[in-house]
Amino acid sequence: MMLKVYETRREQIQNELLEIGDMVIESLNAALKALKDEDFKALKDAELSLKKLTISSNNIDNSIVTALALYQPEARDLRELVSYFKITNELVRAGGNTKGFIKIFRTSFSDDLNTKTILEYAIPLLKSTLLSLQTSMSIIKESTTNHIEEKYQRVVVEESKTDDLYSMIEKNILKLIAKNLDLSKEYFDILTSLRKLEKISDRSVSIAHLLLFAERGGEIERK
Repeated sequence: MMLKVYETRREQIQNELLEIGDMVIESLNAALKALKDEDFKALKDAELSLKKLTISSNNIDNSIVTALALYQPEARDLRELVSYFKITNELVRAGGNTKGFIKIFRTSFSDDLNTKTILEYAIPLLKSTLLSLQTSMSIIKESTTNHIEEKYQRVVVEESKTDDLYSMIEKNILKLIAKNLDLSKEYFDILTSLRKLEKISDRSVSIAHLLLFAERGGEIERK
């Protein structure tokens, strides 16, 4: 009976984690559409509520603490709950980076900037960031070790792509700044916003790593 009650609580925690992950994913999806449509005013509608995300995260943390106290799980179940506890923090940080990206990009962008060059890299960077987060969150419901490891590797690949894409756009924007110093602040702000996408991919790898730890043990922190 105790096991069944624990499994119900565990599934509830998983579903709540997926819900707050979806908040961030939906915001990134809306931002991607705005960039594809070159409708930068629509970015305002893509912003998510960090307050709502934090409240939901705190509620999950409380549920995890309660589960630890009531059921005193061992081995894999304990690793899983500890991982979920850390994942809520990673999602809040990803949410903060998402909000920062949208706000800074929206307020910094103007028709004076080279839209084509910026979007040539910003769109694939955002796509890769989104895929890394979606893939890491999908691991939560995985029950096969091989599938978890495969998805973890896919997240790592996407994170590496975001690093490469950011390096390329940084290089190109620095060239644009050299040609037009009057717009240097705006270009630097755009770079700052895109850097936050790279950080979201870092958070995605952390989430995937925590879920891999929950499955097979090992080091809880990435080296």
